[in-house]
Amino acid sequence: MKDFLKFLNKSYALSENISISIMDIIILVLVLVVASLILRFIRKIITRNLPYDDKQKFRSVFSYARWFIYIVIMLITFHTLGVNVTGFFAASAALLIGIGLALQTLFQDIISGIFILSDQTVHVGDIIELEGKIGRVEEIKLRTTRTVTVDNKVLIIPNHLYLTNSLYNWTQNGSTTRESVSVGVAYGSDVQLVKKLLLQAAQNHPEVFNDPPPRVLFTDFGESSLNFKVAFTLNDSFNARIPSSDIRFEIDRLFRENNISIPFPQRDIHIIEKQK
Repeated sequence: MKDFLKFLNKSYALSENISISIMDIIILVLVLVVASLILRFIRKIITRNLPYDDKQKFRSVFSYARWFIYIVIMLITFHTLGVNVTGFFAASAALLIGIGLALQTLFQDIISGIFILSDQTVHVGDIIELEGKIGRVEEIKLRTTRTVTVDNKVLIIPNHLYLTNSLYNWTQNGSTTRESVSVGVAYGSDVQLVKKLLLQAAQNHPEVFNDPPPRVLFTDFGESSLNFKVAFTLNDSFNARIPSSDIRFEIDRLFRENNISIPFPQRDIHIIEKQK
């Protein structure tokens, strides 16, 4: 038994500064097996609620990360066992730092993509607004999210922007959204008649829901006008500009029929003559 332990602990020189024994290799293999089981458990926990396609995407990235983790564990294990790996660390430190800086944004995108796929904050078909850009999500990848705008233009969003900016998900609470159209009328107008006409313009549109019903808000006394807003509910917020435009046309028609004027900005100019 002593001879066997002596055989296992016998060191073999790989280079002038690095030597390793069979026992070191056995311990390393055991550590890697345990690490593999732990990583597999973590992967199952993260992907258990993901759709099949998203699971495949996550596994492809996780496989690359797993090999990197194995290398780090191997070096740490060798260092703990007394194997001199200082030379390897010194030789690779500058290279790893350079690669890390060059791929920093790429790693941010991939990590953000993993978060998006795991916590399901954004789904395919959702309408999102990010940095003032609005689009319907068509595909979520690990590095980018592909969206299509209302003008049918493809918008590619790097996933790291989800972590650094506020994201508005228009359809997180359902497909219906509350939209509005603002208008100003001249001072002296019959505000009750204005309210009636605004409600009529919204209620007559076929895409506006009756429940909840449209509402009119008297928002402010402007410099040149009395400001109103008519709010209404639609089922397709992505194309809200079409019914909103229709309602504006109807408001203009109803105002003309009922002699309600929409004023333009007015200014009083006083000319003071300078006496000589």
